[in-house]
Amino acid sequence: MAQARSANRIETVEPIGARVLIRKDEDKKQTKAGLHLPDKMEIPTLTGRIVAISSQVAGDDDYPVKQYQRVLFHPGKAIPVDFEGDNRLFVVPITDVVAVFRIAGDDTDDEGGA
Repeated sequence: MAQARSANRIETVEPIGARVLIRKDEDKKQTKAGLHLPDKMEIPTLTGRIVAISSQVAGDDDYPVKQYQRVLFHPGKAIPVDFEGDNRLFVVPITDVVAVFRIAGDDTDDEGGA
């Protein structure tokens, strides 16, 4: 019975310390001008959506980020998480999140969803 119970558990990734978990956006395979790039050549993408926020970052007013926000991040210290087949999850130090995409007129203090 214990084996059946453990088989039904869902594994999650929770960042600790001053980090967030980001799902990187798909790499672009086409330039803005419409040129299609070969499979081995892609435009590196430095944007993604925050999937999880460590409790340290969530309680820090210096880092006004929320789950599901789209962000721009520096990939230098991003740690890939071998959790999914496509390896688009990265644990990123909050100091490497350099910008948050916001929609004009949105109230950033609300606790609303995506």
